[in-house]
Amino acid sequence: QVRLVESGGGSVPAGGSLRLSCQASLDTFSYYCMAWFRQAPGKGREGVAQITNWGDATYATSVKERFTITGDSSQRTLYLKMDGLKPEDTAMYYCAYRQNSVLCLNPDQPNYWGQGTQVTVSS
Repeated sequence: QVRLVESGGGSVPAGGSLRLSCQASLDTFSYYCMAWFRQAPGKGREGVAQITNWGDATYATSVKERFTITGDSSQRTLYLKMDGLKPEDTAMYYCAYRQNSVLCLNPDQPNYWGQGTQVTVSS
């Protein structure tokens, strides 16, 4: 059983920063991929960034150089540091987990999802 709980969302002006956290409750914490997704109103869910248990990170083109994904395995916590936020980054952000894989940036890939945390960026 996997439970993911996101926090850290909020409202910021354009150019601001936020750090999202995802607390994971897992039976084991070994070979996995974790990711952040987002979904804006009227749009599909898109992968933002993923990280494997070896620390290899991959980013969507739209957030490269602005967002940083990290994980703390001892605290079983996933983070997403977001700098230089833009109004188009406004969305519900979700944490996701896929065990026994190095790929989880496609919305069809994760096995487990959190409930989401809202990020709103004003112009």
